[in-house]
Amino acid sequence: MANYEKVGRLKVSKDLLDFINNEALPGTETDAGHFWGCFEQIITDFAPKNKILLEKRANLQKQINDWHNQNKHFEPTAYKDFLTEIGYLENLPDDFDITTTNVDEEITSIPGPQLVVPISNARYALNAANARWGSFYDAIYGSNIIDEEDGKQKSSTYNQKRGVAVIAYAKTFLDEVFPLANGSHKEAVNYTVSSASLSVTLENGSETALKNSDQFQGYLGQQDTPKGVLLQNNNLYIEISLDKDSIVGKEDKAGIKDILLESAITVIMDLEDSVAAVDAEDKIVAYKNWLGLMKGDLTASFQKGDNQIIRKLNADRHYTSKMGTELHLKGRSLMLVRNVGHLMTNPAILTADGSEIPEGIMDCMVTSVIAKHDLLKKEGTKNSTAGSVYIVKPKMHGPEEVYFANELFNRVEDALGLKRDTLKIGVMDEERRTSLNLLACIKEVSTRIAFINTGFLDRTGDEMHTSMEAGAMVRKNAMKSSIWLTAYEKSNVASGLKSGFKGKSQIGKGMWAMPDLMKEMIEQKVGHVTSGANTAWVPSPTAATLHATHYHAHVISDIQDKMQGGTTDYRDSILTIPLDPDKAWTPEEIQSELDNNAQGILGYVVRWVDQGIGCSKVPDINNVALMEDRATLRISSQHMANWLRHGITTQEQIVITMEKMAKVVDEQNKSDKDYTPMAPNFDKSIAYKAALDLVLQGTQQPSGYTEPILHRARLAYKACK
Repeated sequence: MANYEKVGRLKVSKDLLDFINNEALPGTETDAGHFWGCFEQIITDFAPKNKILLEKRANLQKQINDWHNQNKHFEPTAYKDFLTEIGYLENLPDDFDITTTNVDEEITSIPGPQLVVPISNARYALNAANARWGSFYDAIYGSNIIDEEDGKQKSSTYNQKRGVAVIAYAKTFLDEVFPLANGSHKEAVNYTVSSASLSVTLENGSETALKNSDQFQGYLGQQDTPKGVLLQNNNLYIEISLDKDSIVGKEDKAGIKDILLESAITVIMDLEDSVAAVDAEDKIVAYKNWLGLMKGDLTASFQKGDNQIIRKLNADRHYTSKMGTELHLKGRSLMLVRNVGHLMTNPAILTADGSEIPEGIMDCMVTSVIAKHDLLKKEGTKNSTAGSVYIVKPKMHGPEEVYFANELFNRVEDALGLKRDTLKIGVMDEERRTSLNLLACIKEVSTRIAFINTGFLDRTGDEMHTSMEAGAMVRKNAMKSSIWLTAYEKSNVASGLKSGFKGKSQIGKGMWAMPDLMKEMIEQKVGHVTSGANTAWVPSPTAATLHATHYHAHVISDIQDKMQGGTTDYRDSILTIPLDPDKAWTPEEIQSELDNNAQGILGYVVRWVDQGIGCSKVPDINNVALMEDRATLRISSQHMANWLRHGITTQEQIVITMEKMAKVVDEQNKSDKDYTPMAPNFDKSIAYKAALDLVLQGTQQPSGYTEPILHRARLAYKACK
């Protein structure tokens, strides 16, 4: 149990109090007494409003449930009129443009991949921040981009045959994006710098240059023997690294040892879906890592073979520009922080009556004051050179909840002595009421909004929960081709462009959830770029480097220009509920769907509850590793709950399925020394019971969220240890 100290009318975990007073506040020009006094008043003023917003969610859901139970067959116009009448669907606002200022170029003008990483893991957070630059050779070599046939297998030592295939693939990329005036990079034997230009000697003895000389930006080393050549395309840099004595460079005619790509332009340090933080102990770990990132002194050590590796933030990169001046480029991704949404509370701080405070309010106050270390920094590496703090707010339902977040940001800025709109907001378009009213949501934060995105999984979870009483949903894979989803994805980009996002803020797309299938990602994720989005989520630094090639192949600003003035009102299509009226599934198809959902649920929940791991790579029924977090858990549990509600399955079948798949998950994790099997003593496994509750109690969970059950289970597990 937490040890609390009274601070004003609040009761604060002593460990959290000590961290904030002794570590977070020093250096922020914020007095502890002032901080806690303002914090208490913010909680006093905003916690009741937060509660009212949650009550409105529940009330709207009840009205929608009742309407569907009374209207099993309905016309779309009647449904739309009903949603308008109860205030779920609001009128479109008059035309407006956002006025966000002081936004870093990584958001306004550099299109590229975005990583999302659990901030509770310092090593992962550092890896993500350092993924601004990635080895193209390593990304190709270590992924399935290159097949393993004909002797090209991956191995613990360098496979020259595979390396040759990697180099050929990379040079094809150079020829496509940075073509030479004559010949090919595959024919190059030397790169030199002369008269502010790049000179390339080909194997036939001729010299050539870049077809577009403006792409050459600078170099490392000496002009006649450069160690690196810096090129730029679509506002993204790459470096051709040269070393004829290196293991790779000596096999290359031109001595190219690697090609470094500017990769993860931005990264979201996550306090939400990818972490398991249920109490003060967990929150302190996350806040400490954010503090280390903002101060620039975070480190993480780990063992790699016989060596102890210490990871820290990368320094900036320094080049000589083509004009002979110094050229400095950021060595780290621009860091955003995702706070918790409005739903959950946390026992780290209690009010006078013993109630837990809303966790989102706590996150906003603490992460913002920590970010002042970066804002006040006079020397060394900075995160935001524009003087902003980027807070991503998830799981908000409609304009009223976005307005609440804006008012909270105002009060936190005032409390911390920050100029108005220093705290920028990212609005995640992942709830149905937000999707339908996205323009109105954006208008509520039009002076500070820096980011919107789509999130298929959470959005699908809310789609199913909102329409739970309407009928049985299509199979999970069929969701990807449903009418509402296509309209939702288009509406998000159209709304961003209509409200003036181009050149001011990010429009983002969701995650690629199969981290081992990079060839497939290259083939499919280009659609996020051609949709007009200027960023999209990727699951790893490797994926960021490979996805970056899409932003070289397409000019986002041109795509957005062509989209301007098009359709923006997709609400009729978004309201198309993804029901399967025929339900003509065979028993085998139903069981296969249940098995796959159950495996994903159990594989994720058992690590969340027993080990506090908030983001896991979990094999599906076909043994394809999928990145699972609370968003994927929400869709799987809500899908099973929906089929149970409408008689596609039974509680008995679900229990049998869960027990069967628990054994499968146990087998998949048998090599993990920290793993506790769920079978055969299911009644004693807190994790198994939580996973089952997510399905059997799924219709009663607020908006179908998984957090309440997960948090209770994790706290119970920790109490037993």
